[in-house]
Amino acid sequence: MASGIRLTAEWVAAAMGGRIAAAGNGGEFSGVSIDTRTLRAGELYVGIRGERFDGADFSGAAVEAGAAGVVVPRGRAKDLRAANAAVIEVDDTTAALQALAHATRTASGTKVVAITGSAGKTTTKEITAEFLGAAYRVIRNRGNLNNHIGLPLSLMELTARPDIAVVELGMNHAGEISALMRIAEPDVRVWTNVGDAHLGFFASVDAIADAKAEIMEGAATDSILVANADDPLVAARAKRFAGHVVSFGIDRPADVRAEHVLDRGIDGIAARVTTPKGDFDLRTSLVGRGNLSNILAAVSVAVHFDVPLDAIGERASTLTPAHHRGDVLRLARGVVVVDDSYNANPTATRRAIDVLRLSPTSGRRVAVLGEMLELGDHGDRLHQQVGEAAAKAGLDQLVTVGGPNAVGMAVSAIMAGLPRAQAHYFKTSDEAANAFASYVRAGDLVLVKGSRGIRTDLVVDRLKAEFA
Repeated sequence: MASGIRLTAEWVAAAMGGRIAAAGNGGEFSGVSIDTRTLRAGELYVGIRGERFDGADFSGAAVEAGAAGVVVPRGRAKDLRAANAAVIEVDDTTAALQALAHATRTASGTKVVAITGSAGKTTTKEITAEFLGAAYRVIRNRGNLNNHIGLPLSLMELTARPDIAVVELGMNHAGEISALMRIAEPDVRVWTNVGDAHLGFFASVDAIADAKAEIMEGAATDSILVANADDPLVAARAKRFAGHVVSFGIDRPADVRAEHVLDRGIDGIAARVTTPKGDFDLRTSLVGRGNLSNILAAVSVAVHFDVPLDAIGERASTLTPAHHRGDVLRLARGVVVVDDSYNANPTATRRAIDVLRLSPTSGRRVAVLGEMLELGDHGDRLHQQVGEAAAKAGLDQLVTVGGPNAVGMAVSAIMAGLPRAQAHYFKTSDEAANAFASYVRAGDLVLVKGSRGIRTDLVVDRLKAEFA
């Protein structure tokens, strides 16, 4: 096994295009941090400038906390009593962190898999890393550290030279994926879908697709694009990819495809998966066809890296959802809660409602839906469509939470046929949690979903306490 990459002051400064203003103790850094609250002794602190603060102002605190080195803008070293810490001056600390991450990525020799899409990025990342882990040493970016700062921090883990790194790329404006691609230079690119998330920042869903298509930039002829054959916006743009396209899908012909799909609602899903290297039976407790699509994307990557199909099938059978991302909670008195409260967009919410519709229950089917944010001028229309979907799914009760768009969601459901007495509105999740917990009956099946800013996780917490 190759030794890890040594983060010496000389190597780091060269990678950043910086200048060593103070040598410190001449050692090396054990890692990289941008937060003095979580910094560990021996790490390199990079003073990032944010919208409301300048991280360079905390460089002294970083040294006191045990940082072995700090990175500050040019001219700021003279203000710092660094003692035994190295001080590196750079033109721009954010650009310096990105340059260091790119240099580490290049020096590591690690294969990089990068994932983007409007929905399911984190789940696809986790599943892909799990499948690849059957045959390789794998790292993944923690949580959703997927932006211009989070991705570089994640790539710094490549100093250990793992075999494969699986990272997700997030964006809410055009050009952001391009910047992340230049840092990560992935060998395999995965494009899960195009949806209406962040539509408030774009003129149309087509514009979102064009921004997501930046994942195809800089490809060589041996680059791989794993693309969703069921998404026409992805499939049309994938035809322009300079390398090799591996398609996955459920409803349309694809290189990796799920057939004979059995959707068991909250009990998961089963299918026969066909691949260029053979077929296998898939059973998973992850719910819904959206998650099946995420699994197929991960299977495509694993097959590319020659992970045995039996190992993929075995790991698929043990998959569990990430916290607040479709977690099925079986509580007292037969109450079942589908906790999908981490985030929401219209497409994902309609899929979650469909899971509720398909799931057997002895009680009522109840949806608690929070307002979906970052939809801009499209918010009214998209919330109305979700309300209509809730009514058409035959839900017994609908609870909406948030501002005017949440009101519109409830009104649209009523206009689409949901009895008025079965629709309820609350301005905040606190209000919803206080009123709703006593309203739930034994045997009820409850879906909770909403954007993070609405905090529908508070409803989940209250239900867990009430039915412990």
